[in-house]
Amino acid sequence: MNEKTEESLLSGITVLDMSQFLAGPMAALRLSDLGARVIKIERPDGGDLCRRLYLSDTEIGGDSTLFHAINRGKESFAGNMKDPEDLKTIHALIARADVVIQNFRPGVIERLGLDYDSVKAINPRIVYGSITGYGAADEWRALPGQDLLAQARSGAMWLNGEADDGPVPFGLAVADMLAGNLLVQGILAGLVRRSVTGAGVHIETSLLEAMIDFQFEVLTTHLNDGGRLPKKSSVRNAHAYLAAPYGVYQCSDGWVALAMMPLAKLAPLLDLPALESYRSEEAFSRRDEIKTMIAGKLRQKTVKAWLAILEPADIWAAEVLDWPKLMQTAAFRQLDMLQTVSRDGGVCVRTTASPIRVNGHRHKNDLAAPTIGYQSADLRAELAARTK
Repeated sequence: MNEKTEESLLSGITVLDMSQFLAGPMAALRLSDLGARVIKIERPDGGDLCRRLYLSDTEIGGDSTLFHAINRGKESFAGNMKDPEDLKTIHALIARADVVIQNFRPGVIERLGLDYDSVKAINPRIVYGSITGYGAADEWRALPGQDLLAQARSGAMWLNGEADDGPVPFGLAVADMLAGNLLVQGILAGLVRRSVTGAGVHIETSLLEAMIDFQFEVLTTHLNDGGRLPKKSSVRNAHAYLAAPYGVYQCSDGWVALAMMPLAKLAPLLDLPALESYRSEEAFSRRDEIKTMIAGKLRQKTVKAWLAILEPADIWAAEVLDWPKLMQTAAFRQLDMLQTVSRDGGVCVRTTASPIRVNGHRHKNDLAAPTIGYQSADLRAELAARTK
């Protein structure tokens, strides 16, 4: 079992992770990063389907890199939820747990007899976290709750790309990640409430609700400006609602991002006196022509040359880095956000570490994602010892 340091805020908290794929396991991972003991409940015949969901053609120790990334530091109990004996053991684990996380499709968890009401009958203090695709929206209840599909239904794809690109998905499973983080927030609040009242609570969110919340800033604009649709820039679009120069521009040897700033301040630095003639409101209404002008100028010099001009003038600019360049920076090395985790059989995985620091310390757990049921025998023995 993993040793918890004094910075492990959730030391003593046990989480049963009955979820699969990304959103639920990601929430359990973050609780583990904060010091909780996480026991992953998996089917004996194949385990979490994510074990075989490959982001590329890379696998490590028989499992996908995706599975390793979101299940490091967890324990695994192999149990068939339809088998009476295995279910009895799962009930015993529930009785001693603090948190349960599940992301089954609506109706499945009820048929298994592991829904909130059933679990609360076993352990009234349980904080129970559920993630679905579309929440309480009955019309979409039975539809597959998958990240890309949730992005598609959320409206968010129309914010990406440029005006003529049509809808552009995010290059990450952003709905899963956001929903997982929202569930963590709710679970932590539930644990605080339980410490006051002694009673558990059911925390729910969904991929769609997470994507809607993700857009709260621009949706508020849409809801209060006559319902106009966002209009993406045709040139270097980075935000459908922000004026020029906001965008990413090509230099002679790379790319630079420019954030919001007065055009009059930028004009002398780029040697573009024409920028000073635009009124403040025209930075939005005429942003395509302004951005075209800026783009033509930035192509004339290197990223380093432009940053040497812009940064001393307190212009909000940054080089656009790829992963190798990011990892070569002193800033990245100083963050110390990488770690190597391992498990029996010589399996080693280089991965990220917790993004949260407590009293200046970043908790690192050197255990890789477990093989299916690796801790099953130990957990059964532990339960047996507690019943004596």
